Amino acid sequence: MKSFTGYENMVMLDLSESKRLRLSERFEEIVAGFSELDAFDVSGVEPLVSVLDLHSILREDISSKSLSRDELLKNAPVQNDGYFEVPAAID
Repeated sequence: MKSFTGYENMVMLDLSESKRLRLSERFEEIVAGFSELDAFDVSGVEPLVSVLDLHSILREDISSKSLSRDELLKNAPVQNDGYFEVPAAID
């Protein structure tokens, strides 16, 4: 396990020496806790994406008839060369 002693200069926090020592000890406890997970064999376990048993929450992608350009533009107040014409947003 790596020791966090000597890393005080890497952090720009104004902490007393006793607080630095307590934080260093706490960080070592946290790292030790995570290193306990290395003992578990997870080679056959698939990564968990969600805890919910949802396979697909989206609708199926079914193609359908779409409107023609003329049908889309028939109610446009102003059109130009087959496109909607709108006022300029930037001069």
